Order: sequence, then structure tokens, then C-alpha cells
Amino acid sequence: MHFMRSHCCYDAIPTSCKLVVFDISLEIKKAFVALVANGVRAAPLWDSKTQSFVGMLTITDFINILHRYYRSPVVQIYEVEEHKIETWREVYLQGSFKPLVSISPSNSLFDAVYSLIKHKIHRLPVIEPISGNVLHILTHKRILKFLHIFGSSIPKPRFLKKTVQELGVGTFRDVAVVPETAPIYTALEIFVDRRVSALPVINDAGQVVGLYSRFDVIHLAAQKTYNNLDISVREALQQRSICLEGVLTCYPHETMEDVIDRIVKEQVHRLVLVDENKYPRGIVSLSDILQALVLTPAGIDALNS
Repeated sequence: MHFMRSHCCYDAIPTSCKLVVFDISLEIKKAFVALVANGVRAAPLWDSKTQSFVGMLTITDFINILHRYYRSPVVQIYEVEEHKIETWREVYLQGSFKPLVSISPSNSLFDAVYSLIKHKIHRLPVIEPISGNVLHILTHKRILKFLHIFGSSIPKPRFLKKTVQELGVGTFRDVAVVPETAPIYTALEIFVDRRVSALPVINDAGQVVGLYSRFDVIHLAAQKTYNNLDISVREALQQRSICLEGVLTCYPHETMEDVIDRIVKEQVHRLVLVDENKYPRGIVSLSDILQALVLTPAGIDALNS
């Protein structure tokens, strides 16, 4: 905790990184294709009229667009492609524009973790207050990696030797899953309704055989296959153009330290907690881990606030 309070956001910014910014007058289809082409998951949105950053375009927007219009009798999905980002924001947000959640490079990493978890966001733009420029987009993954590399010099908290089950770190009740035979549209519905970022894929026996994440959905844009959301989740996973996160698992008897090491080493966003028969028992995400490592010792429960 002291380590996170004594390091600022600027410290966690890599020496060189890619940042893509979209003007809100850009067509939605071009924006999503550009996200895929650049291998980024989100982009800050610039409003030329107000000369300011007004929000973020993320994979969640793409999922919401597909979910909203795929079965719409009024608007065809190809018509939406010609929408500009600002049109989508007006339709979707309907006046409930929330200010962009951002952070200054001089703020502590503790503040960044609190902001990410409290606002239930996965992308936090670091904005230089004087120039107003976006320097980087901080993520849970980046912060955990920074902590893992540079925090190795500080004594490790004793609770890392306890098991995931003992600590209760993760989601164990009512875990959202999707059958491998279900259509992609079903997965989108669960993403929207349950506000989760990944779904363990189960076979007929109820065992975990894969993981379908929000990030997989963006590949529908790359492959231009979003006109057919009736293909099964199994087929979609087989069609992945590049090898993405496979399903990485952990067991209730494993220590917190082992779980963190695996997440950092494999560069994934979560592990599926399974029993010895591969039945899903929970999900341990980066949010859960950062809450346990950084905020819980400070007496803050941002996950449930």
C-alpha cells in the first residue's frame, strides 16, 4: 500500500507505447476496424468543437451496438456502420453524459487503482493537466505488472501465502457461464445484462472448455462476421484469427502468490477457478487482486461501494 502511495501514475507509463485517439465525427465502423488494426482495446474521444476529450470508445460500445441493433426490425446493422461516434453517443447515452474519468500523471498509483475499481472501468486515461494531452491509458494489467516488477524489493504481505479460498478473493457465487453450443448473441446478452468481461465456456457436462471474453467480440469487426451472431460460441472460438487468452485456470487450494504470478506471466485478465473435475467454481480477476493487494489493507472496499 505504501509502495502504491509513493509511486505516481507517470512511473507506470512505459517508455514507448501506442495511443490511438478518435475524433467523435469518425464513422463507427472505421473506428472499430482501427482499434483492431492497431491492437488496442480502447481510444480516447476528442471533440473538435469543445477542443476537449469527452469520453472513451471501448469494446463495450461495440458489444452494446451489436446487442442493440442485431435483432432490431427498424435499423439494419449495416446502417449503424455509417453512424458517427457522436451519433452513437447521443443515441446510447441519451443526455446522460458522464464526465470522462481520468487521472493526472502526478496522482499516486493508489489513486489510480481506487478510481479504476470504484468506477468499474478498465481504462483510465492519464491526462497532463496543463496541456490537456492524454499521455497513456492505465489498466489493471499495467499496474499489476508494475507492482510485480518493482515491488519485488519490498517485503511481501503475509496473506499472499494463504489460499484464494481462505482469502475469498474473486467471484464465487452466481458465476456467469455460457454453453459452447449457445449462439454468440447469447454471450452478448450476458455481457450486457451481467456486466461481466469474460464468460467460462462449458460443455454439456458443465465442465470448463474455454473462455469467451469481451475482447473476442472485437474480432467480429475485424473479420466482418458480425452479420451472423447465430454461430455457436465453439465455432467463434475456433475462428479466432490470432491465439488470444486461452482458458487459464486455478484451484481453490492454490496460494494468492501463485495466482498472481500466473496472471502476470501469462498476461491474462483473469483465471477461472475450477475444482478437480473442471467444474467452474469462480473467477479471479485483476480487479479482485488489486482490491486485495492495494485497497483492502487500507480499509477500502471499492469493489462493493
